[in-house]
Amino acid sequence: MTSPLATTPPLDTYRGDRAYLGADHERNERRTWLVVAICLVTMAVQVGGGIWVHSMALIANGLHLAAHIVVLGAAAGAYGISRTYARDPRLAFGTGKLGYLVGFANGVILAITGALIGIESLQRLLKPEAVAYSGALELAAFALAVNLVCVWLLRPRAPAGPDADGDLNLSAAHLHLSADAVVSALALLSLLAGKIWHLSWADPLAAVVGAVLVCHFAWRLLLRTGAALLDAIPSQDLMRAIRHRLEADGTEVIDLHVWRLGPGHLAAIIVLGATTPEAPTAYRKRLEGLGGLSHITIEVRRAGET
Repeated sequence: MTSPLATTPPLDTYRGDRAYLGADHERNERRTWLVVAICLVTMAVQVGGGIWVHSMALIANGLHLAAHIVVLGAAAGAYGISRTYARDPRLAFGTGKLGYLVGFANGVILAITGALIGIESLQRLLKPEAVAYSGALELAAFALAVNLVCVWLLRPRAPAGPDADGDLNLSAAHLHLSADAVVSALALLSLLAGKIWHLSWADPLAAVVGAVLVCHFAWRLLLRTGAALLDAIPSQDLMRAIRHRLEADGTEVIDLHVWRLGPGHLAAIIVLGATTPEAPTAYRKRLEGLGGLSHITIEVRRAGET
């Protein structure tokens, strides 16, 4: 005999507006566009200055910054697109994941940029050129100062709730700038070493080290954004908390899936089995207070049913 609960519509805390955007969405969008403008000016100064003083480290930093402008522009554009189409009825779960997609693409670009910088720097390491250290030092110090300002502007706020990654679109942009700050610091140190100790190989070597670090940052970013795009479990602690609350009276959690809908927003599909089933609303109340659960679907079955 089929249980009446088997045909009961599952509880679904579906939000009609579908706006699964981060709490700091507008703030992050404004700051990203501001950093794009700053980077455009800085790139022109760095590349032009690097060519003038024959500094591979400065040119590499400028080229890396050019890649930043592309990815930062994409990140800023993603904020605008996701905000514009957040309530589009054609999108079942809104546009919250668009930032993850752009973050992954940014990781790919960052990896390619690091590889290109490494290849060019190795060539310059084998055939070093004379560097005009006086002009290069001022330019490197300027680039580092600008990078640190941009890193501060795009610093991610600590995410609330079980989604520890938070806004990965902003994190991707911040990681790009952090990598550039490291390259700028290495360029400055190499130029100082070249000027004081006449080490002509220090400048291209610094660019090689910077390229390795950039590739490392890219790999970390690809892992995090890839996990979000593939719906990896965002928090094992949250999974355990859900099971603990629902199984308190002997109810069995038959199936449980939790994934990201956007920064700070998680969805859950839960299938329960119970000897004496309650209404889905009763089980939902057990989950109250668990942060980040924005979309919950609960199906209840009588024990032994398939």
